[in-house]
Amino acid sequence: MTTSLSPDQSAPKDAHADPAAPVLFFDSGVGGLSILEPARRLLPAMPVVYAADRAGFPYGTKSEAEIAARVPALLGRLVERYRPRIAVIACNTASTIALSAVRAALDIPVVGTVPAIKPAALSSKTRVIGVLGTEATVRQPYVDRLAAEHGADCLVLRHGSAALVSLAEAKLRGQPLDPDVARTALLGLIEQPGGDRLDRVVLACTHFPLVEEELRAAAREIGADSIQFLHGGDGIARRIAFLNGDHPWPDTPPPGIALFTRMDPDIEPLKPALTRYGLPRIDIL
Repeated sequence: MTTSLSPDQSAPKDAHADPAAPVLFFDSGVGGLSILEPARRLLPAMPVVYAADRAGFPYGTKSEAEIAARVPALLGRLVERYRPRIAVIACNTASTIALSAVRAALDIPVVGTVPAIKPAALSSKTRVIGVLGTEATVRQPYVDRLAAEHGADCLVLRHGSAALVSLAEAKLRGQPLDPDVARTALLGLIEQPGGDRLDRVVLACTHFPLVEEELRAAAREIGADSIQFLHGGDGIARRIAFLNGDHPWPDTPPPGIALFTRMDPDIEPLKPALTRYGLPRIDIL
């Protein structure tokens, strides 16, 4: 597992939940698709609403106060409109800043996504690990606590890259990619003191698994082949299944909905990728 999970509420309260009640996935953009994909593999009958806060994108360059105010309010509106059985904050930045407030505001289970420092520390042989995320995530006290609790004997390097978020979005739109973006992001870790011994990199932004291939190519190019990237949503998929318990899924799930808080020209090129992820319907909040 490459994503740590915070404790969350118990399973849905209504023992006779509507089988059509969806699971809500929330992110600032399309990075949360890296969380949706393994959940769909494990739970193919799961109805899905995927919400992207296009009007607030990107979260990684915003202040903690902006995110702490915006995310609970948006999720409250989404829950009121779509009545999901479970909400997944498929965004590290939103989770590390606003998860507690969201849980306090909602009466359904909420699953958060936080940096997978524990498995990185457990598996690192050199005791040097990197946390590659957005600028907002890597500076969070939450990351300090995870590093102290699980990686006290490790050197934990951090680097924030908004450009890597944009690279992932561009990849899903089918646009040409600049390899310098992935290389620069990795060098942001490797060029720090002790970075030459780096052997684990936590992808602490859900956008980044979407460009793992580009990161691996960059690692090979700069002679850092020994780096292993930790990412993915398998643990979150299992958590969704656990929280859902025996509540029924529909025999045939409805088409998934991709919901945006703002429509802009970048959304049209995303349609083929969204359809591949089982989200052929596009809506606006």
